[in-house]
Amino acid sequence: MEHLIRPEWFEGLNWFFLLVIVAGAMTTLIKGADWLVAGASGIAYQIGIPKVIVGATIVSLGTTSPEAAVSVMAAWSGQAGLALGNAVGSIIADTGFIFGIGCLITVLPADRFVLNRQGWVQFFSGLALAITCYAAFVIQGDEAQINRIVGIIFLVALVAYLRVSIHWARKHPHDEPFVTPEEMEETVTELKEAPEVNSHGKAALAGLIIVGLVVVVFSSHILICAVTELAKQFHIPQVVIAATLVAMGTSLPELVVGITAIWKGHPELLVGNVIGADILNVLFVIGASAAAIPLSIVEPGAAIPRIFLYVHLPTMLIVLVLFRFYIASAVRTGSFRRWFGAPLVILYVVYVSVLLLTSGLGAGH
Repeated sequence: MEHLIRPEWFEGLNWFFLLVIVAGAMTTLIKGADWLVAGASGIAYQIGIPKVIVGATIVSLGTTSPEAAVSVMAAWSGQAGLALGNAVGSIIADTGFIFGIGCLITVLPADRFVLNRQGWVQFFSGLALAITCYAAFVIQGDEAQINRIVGIIFLVALVAYLRVSIHWARKHPHDEPFVTPEEMEETVTELKEAPEVNSHGKAALAGLIIVGLVVVVFSSHILICAVTELAKQFHIPQVVIAATLVAMGTSLPELVVGITAIWKGHPELLVGNVIGADILNVLFVIGASAAAIPLSIVEPGAAIPRIFLYVHLPTMLIVLVLFRFYIASAVRTGSFRRWFGAPLVILYVVYVSVLLLTSGLGAGH
């Protein structure tokens, strides 16, 4: 992606022209997400695979590709902190901000079958990453790394997860309600009657997914480049850009796809996409980055060299534990309560504020 659309192309552009690019990128991003959701929900309905599983596999693989591209390129460039921070920051953004916003917007359905399976994979993936990092630090100190062997193990686990997800999809009970609350009954009826589901063949819907993914990925990259250049022109420190815009920017596909899914009446895609994206951020993004080159956990030259251990990982664990409590409640009631979103969004705001504060301290040096 970096070779197809170079960040230096945006350097020195007039701020008004950059705003036009941002507006255009957002427009195409939303349209691409619309195609992606339509194709994914259509295939799920036609072949009988629950949409939440489609969201946790096909959609998530596409929407996490920006994180993978940024992190692998950062690893090759010797910026392990950016690679790790981007992946973990994206998990926090996906579960804390995107899922939190989704909860506040509408009543999100709870598919018990998926939450009791993919939900645990999500939790243990994050836990495995945290244990790996803290164990490496205890053993190796400031020389701690996520080495290539760990990266390959994560990639093997990724293949196993995708295979098991397909197996689970075949065993999914079709009488398991996607949406239990009465508020969502109308959207289920609309889905079954939707022309976009019934009037297209599987090949056309698969093509719609591919085109949607391509548009979402390219639009997100253009948007990141334009916003980053705008931030530079308004004299926002580069460290602040790296700590906030990169992770949130690469999570834009998940955000747009999630909001679009809610708007189109398929909120279970948001739930599946968030769970799947969290899993893939560990197994795919960090796995591919570490397999490419060992990732140093501690940055010697940083203002706060152990910030990944002190801020990123603890926040990720808090978010995942809180999400597990929400899942435990949701599998009993059939839906996530809307107030669940407030603590997650507040936690994300606090996390970003801490990053901005520490980045500001680093800039002062």
